[in-house]
This record gives sequence, structure tokens and C-alpha cells, in this order.
Amino acid sequence: MADPKGFLTTPREEWPRRPAGERVRDWDEVYVPGALLPIVGRQADRCMDCGVPFCHEACPLGNLIPEWNDLVSRSDWRAASERLHATNNFPEFTGRLCPAPCEAGCVLAINQPAVTIKNVECAIADTAWEEGFVPPLPPERLSGRTVAVIGSGPAGLAAAQQLTRAGHTVAVYERDDRIGGLLRYGIPAFKMEKRHLERRVGQMRAEGTRFRTSAAVGRDVDAAALRTRYDAVVIATGATAWRELTVPGRELAGVHQAMEYLPLANRVCEGDLERSPLSAAGRHVVVVGGGDTGADCLGTAVREGAASVTQLDIYARPGAERDERAEPWPTYPRLYRLSAAHEEARDLRSAPAADADARLFAASTLRFTGDERGHVRALHLVGVDTGRRPLPGSERSLPADLVLLALGFSGPDRHDGLVDGLGLDMEPRGTITRDRGFATNVPGVFAAGDAARGQSLVVWAIAEGRAVAAAVDRHLSGGSTRLPAPVGPYDRPMTA
Repeated sequence: MADPKGFLTTPREEWPRRPAGERVRDWDEVYVPGALLPIVGRQADRCMDCGVPFCHEACPLGNLIPEWNDLVSRSDWRAASERLHATNNFPEFTGRLCPAPCEAGCVLAINQPAVTIKNVECAIADTAWEEGFVPPLPPERLSGRTVAVIGSGPAGLAAAQQLTRAGHTVAVYERDDRIGGLLRYGIPAFKMEKRHLERRVGQMRAEGTRFRTSAAVGRDVDAAALRTRYDAVVIATGATAWRELTVPGRELAGVHQAMEYLPLANRVCEGDLERSPLSAAGRHVVVVGGGDTGADCLGTAVREGAASVTQLDIYARPGAERDERAEPWPTYPRLYRLSAAHEEARDLRSAPAADADARLFAASTLRFTGDERGHVRALHLVGVDTGRRPLPGSERSLPADLVLLALGFSGPDRHDGLVDGLGLDMEPRGTITRDRGFATNVPGVFAAGDAARGQSLVVWAIAEGRAVAAAVDRHLSGGSTRLPAPVGPYDRPMTA
């Protein structure tokens, strides 16, 4: 390590955000442009270069974190980029979107604020693009084998890039009109501007990956015919079957799923629409669900000019410190965290009925009521204890012209015809069945990412994409591969 005492002398400092009142007037990323590089070298110095770096184990990609921290502290950006890209195809995605389980596993985090691993990663990725350190890497020779990848989210893109670089001819099928999956239409631009996605897709095109948009396999493209056309097929469609809220009044107009709402806002940013038909402008908005998707809805509604916006979380408000008995280091703890969207709602007082940051904790939805035209006008809720049992006397109502359900996803959507068209076996929980080699019950068909794992993090999706690429390459080459496989299909995050 460059500074043996850095972890003792330098405090944690994170990439500063623009003022809330400024950033909600646009859809640009929330961080202060150019403010990361001046601090990231000092933050990299805080890395202790541990003998047993638990950040490796906490990250499913196995990122070589101490190595590129040391290189950044020495301003060797080219070498840092090489070490970072050795394990991660898309660090500019994870550096912006991943909740950083690596930081929870940082040895320094035992008794001090962790190294800002995520910020260092983002700085390396951005500098690498600016300095031209990530040129296309087309294969030296082609194998003559063909692969179809269904889905262009992080798992599908990672699998496609790895297989293309291995010499196979890869075509990515995407049901939407643009490449990216949830990275394109699910993640708001204020969390990741789409230029980062466009840049990677351009790199992949230059390497030889082919893309087929507006091609929903199972609906627009016959699934069985596709299987016969390619030597192997990778299913990476994500978990698109959203969970429902079965309470009285669910049928009222104005109650929508988060993934009906967020793509329309993203299309406005893409220039496809002048105004979203589900715009929150002037409306009282309630978001049901306390996760990241709910926070994305919150930040989007604030930018659209909602009259108020409140987020409901069925869990009790977590503490600010790790519970060492329930969630010991190096597991990822459930802590009270203030995302950019919650910070905006707090500073702008967007949720007068909620806690300071727009969230109502330990709250469960009872029913919706509407007006004579059948449009939702109120959400009725009740406070719950840790067992989710209603607390007597805690019922209340919130004004609601627009309700957004952000309750998570169970697996791939069975209505698009892909699963049935291929005859895939499914798990009881709604995901695609696969063996230890990522193979489904259909010969030559593999599954990766949320479609088979279930709803997870972007870093797990990329890790699965890399791992399934190794499995497919082994299948096509007759038993051997040089591609890395960072995770197995049954691996799970560290838990107590």
C-alpha cells in the first residue's frame, strides 16, 4: 500500500452530491461533476492491503480491490483499469448502481468507516474511458459457433461480451426498442446517465456482438425456432414478473406497478415522449415498497413535480449502526441509509405526512379508496410490529392520486411465451430451473441472472453473466474454457 498509515490519518470522504434544489430540476447524475478525482487518491490510500481481504469475498465478482486501490493511490490509471476490468465488464455501472457489499466486507469497517471502494471503482472506469484505456477487444479468430443471448440487461451483456471475445458469434435479442434492459428503462438517468450504457454497447458492437431490438422471443420471435438456429442459447431476461398487492381497491385507476411508471419517465429523457402519461406532476403520490425501486420512483416523482410523495416501508426503521449479533461483519447489514432521492425529499419537504426523508416505516397498506369516477384518492394504512401484525389504533390515511407498487419481482414473465415455447422447467418460486453448470432441462439452453437466481443486485447479474459465458464456452468447445466463472448458480451472499 502507498500510505501505510492512510487508514489512521485520513477520514472517509465520499463523492459530494449537488444541492437537492438544483439537481431535481434536471435528470443529470446527482454528483458534483469533477469532484471525485481530487479525493479518490486519498481515499484509496485508506486501503490496508489486508492479508485476507474480505472485500473479495463480499463481492461476487471477486474484484481485486486492494490491487487497484494501490494503483490509484500511485495515479497509475492504466494499470488500475486493467486490474478492474480483469474481473468486471462494466465497472461504470456497478460504480454507480451497486450498494457496495464490498464496503460492508472491508476489514477497516470493523471499527471505522469503510474504504470508499465504490467511488474508487467509478473513478477508474470513468478515467479509463476518458484516457482511451478500454478499446474494443475483438477475438483474433472465430470459433464458427453461434450463441443467442435473450435479454440485454447486465447479465445478458456480460455473457455476450465474454462469449464474443472468446470467438463465438453472438446475437443479443432485446424485447424493447433499445439495448440495456432495466439499465435502460428501469434505472433513472439521475442514477446513471445512459451515455455510459451507449458507450459500452458501442464497444461491444465494435467487438462483433450483434444486437436485435424489438424482438421479444416467444412473441415476436419463435422460441423453439431460435433454439434450432443457434448452437447455444442463454436466457438472461431478468425477473420481470412483478409482485402484486392484493388489497381492496387495487383495481382503481391510478394504481400502477413501478415498472409501468419508471420506463415512461425514462422515455421522456430519451426524447420519445414530451410528457409521461403517468406523470406525477401535481399529484399526491404514495410509493408502496421500501427498496431501491421505490426510491427510484420517489426521486422520479420529485423531479416530475409531485404535490407530495410518500414511501411506505413495511419494515421498522433500521438503526444507524450494525447489529453485531444479528448481522456481524463482514455480512451486508440493514442500516438506515439516505439515498439521493430520500435526501431530496427531506430537503424539499416533499412528504409532509411522513418522516423527515419521505419514508413511513413499519407501515402496511390496508386498502385504497377512490372517487365516483373510479380513480384512487386515498391509501389507508396501519402500523405493524416486527411480526407485521397490525397495531391497534394506528390506522390512518394518506391522500393518493397516484400509487406506485414497488414490491419486487419473482422471476421471468410467463406470459411472453419464452418459457413455455422452450419447455423450460421452473422452480416453485417462479425462477428457471438450472443445474450446477447453468444448464436448463433443454439441451443447449442456459439461464443466468435474475431469471434464474431471482431478484438480485447488478453486481450479481454481471458475475452470473461471466459465469454462464464460461459454461457455454465449455459446452461449445467440448469440455474446456479459459473464461472465468466467479460464481456458481447456487452461490449466495454472505449471511450470519
